[in-house]
Amino acid sequence: MIPAPIKPTVDIADLDKLDIRVGTIISVTEVASSNKLMKLTVDFGDHRRSILTGIRQERENPDEIEGLQALFVINLPAREMAGQASEGMLFDIGYADGVTPVLAVAGKPVANGARAG
Repeated sequence: MIPAPIKPTVDIADLDKLDIRVGTIISVTEVASSNKLMKLTVDFGDHRRSILTGIRQERENPDEIEGLQALFVINLPAREMAGQASEGMLFDIGYADGVTPVLAVAGKPVANGARAG
């Protein structure tokens, strides 16, 4: 892989607008009307959310991520996908570069809802 060019500089205030938190993936289920999407139920400590993500074809066994902590953007507007609402976005590494994606995870267990930054 050849690294992509660095994107234009942004102000730190722009980065501060994103609410990136650690959550534990409680369940992974298929979205019946999609051959790409999986529905994650994620525990953020004080609440749970449904987050749809296109990992169905990227992983031999999408259930392998159940129980793992990962990073999510949680202050995006809800988005309708395949007839269901997605209440955030899973951070993964590699997809934009054509590399088989991996989860962006904390180096060791932390409290659900802990913020990045």
